[in-house]
Amino acid sequence: MNTVLSTPPNAAITSNSRDHRSVERLLAPLDQLAENSPHFLSKSFGRFQSAGQTCSLPRYVYLGPKGGGDTIRIGIFATIHGDEPEGALALTRLVEALEHNRELAKGYALFIYPVCNPTGFEDNTRHSRSGKDLNREFWNDSPEPEVQFLQTEIWTHAFHGIVTLHSDDTSDGLYGFVNGAVLSENLLEPALREAEQILPRNKRRTIDGFPARKGIIYESYNGVLRSVPGLPRPPFELTLETPQKAPLHRQVDAFAVALKTILVEYRYLMAIAQNI
Repeated sequence: MNTVLSTPPNAAITSNSRDHRSVERLLAPLDQLAENSPHFLSKSFGRFQSAGQTCSLPRYVYLGPKGGGDTIRIGIFATIHGDEPEGALALTRLVEALEHNRELAKGYALFIYPVCNPTGFEDNTRHSRSGKDLNREFWNDSPEPEVQFLQTEIWTHAFHGIVTLHSDDTSDGLYGFVNGAVLSENLLEPALREAEQILPRNKRRTIDGFPARKGIIYESYNGVLRSVPGLPRPPFELTLETPQKAPLHRQVDAFAVALKTILVEYRYLMAIAQNI
């Protein structure tokens, strides 16, 4: 089901300043949803100082109807690169869809991190205000506070799955990275297939410098946001990438469709596993 964003995507990004953007404005639709829903909670965390400014990392939790087994914990992360807010906007679209059809979230607790790099978003830069690409800093003893706080979240919640959202200004189509559990590919393929109804898939044999097959990459950069390395039973890990030069509303729609597909497919795969 497609729903209408309570705030148009472009309006959520822009501010009165040409260079400085407002995290609060970007998150206003999510905050409004949290105020009006008993199932959707706003729980910001991780206060830190940057250039004399006090910042925090926004976090939301969507609690779906109880399923038949243990609650499935999924972490969804966006805007780790500050100039890629498309994923944050898509998370508003996802929550609106869940509020219209809560069965999509049955059995889930969704931990939503829409802006993992707030200073980079405000400055409209890929890097954080410290000058670091935060998506090369994970599990490398990084001193960056955003990375340390997010690593603690990943440790604490022991997610069954991790999804990160990116937009690539060098790609002409959708693609994704897979890691972690073997079933990761079995989740990414249907997600890309559904999103492909909105935007084309990148089917090049090399994407972002990596070998690719049907828009799926099986390698990754060192230090990307991912689960704790070396776990005996790793969660599934997916990265979804939209073509950033595509119309913004289509990127938002493609992300939202892909995320809903992942929720449906993972619940189905877990049900099959329980019956084997």
